This record gives sequence, structure tokens and C-alpha cells, in this order.
Amino acid sequence: MIVVRIVMNVLPEKQKEVMQTLLSMIEFPGKDSGYLSYGIFCDIEDKNVFNLISEWKTRKDLDHHMRSDIFSVLLGTKSLLCEPLKFQIFTVSDSEGIEAVNSVRKKRN
Repeated sequence: MIVVRIVMNVLPEKQKEVMQTLLSMIEFPGKDSGYLSYGIFCDIEDKNVFNLISEWKTRKDLDHHMRSDIFSVLLGTKSLLCEPLKFQIFTVSDSEGIEAVNSVRKKRN
């Protein structure tokens, strides 16, 4: 699985415009094959900082998305930002769920 985090530090006067752009894009990833999830999160300390988190089955699926027109729209927001977009791409080889939490908590007792 591939996890992508994109951080956007938006100019305060452009916050509404960026939010509208992001909301218009939110349903698109579901049309891409290999898409698992997509979310937009606002920083609790700074309402002008957004984190976009998406999950993809494979790097090939993500690469296909990054060549798409809708991804170009995201890249086109650069004039509305205080600083360049920050990208982090993680390749996840293993994941655990609540059972890991339960296992660790039982060991404490």
C-alpha cells in the first residue's frame, strides 16, 4: 500500500478558494483504479494549513493519478500558497489494527 501526505500552507486570503477547490476534487479519486481512501484535514492550530491524505493499492496506481488532469488542478493551486506543496510518499509493507493495541495493553497488566 502507498500512503501520500500533501501539506498545503494557504495564503489566509485564499483559504476559501483553496477549500472550494479541494472539495470539488474529493470525489474524483474514487474513479481511479487502485484508490483506497482520500481525506482533507485542517490543522487544529492553523486553519490555513491543510493535509491531504490518500491511500493507493500500488505505486503504479498513484503514478497514474499523478498524471491525471485533476492532480494538475491541485498542482495549479501553487499561486494560492505561502510556500510550495510538501509531498511525502510512504510505502507500507505491513499494517496492524486494534488487535495490536489490545495486545500491548494486556501485557501491561
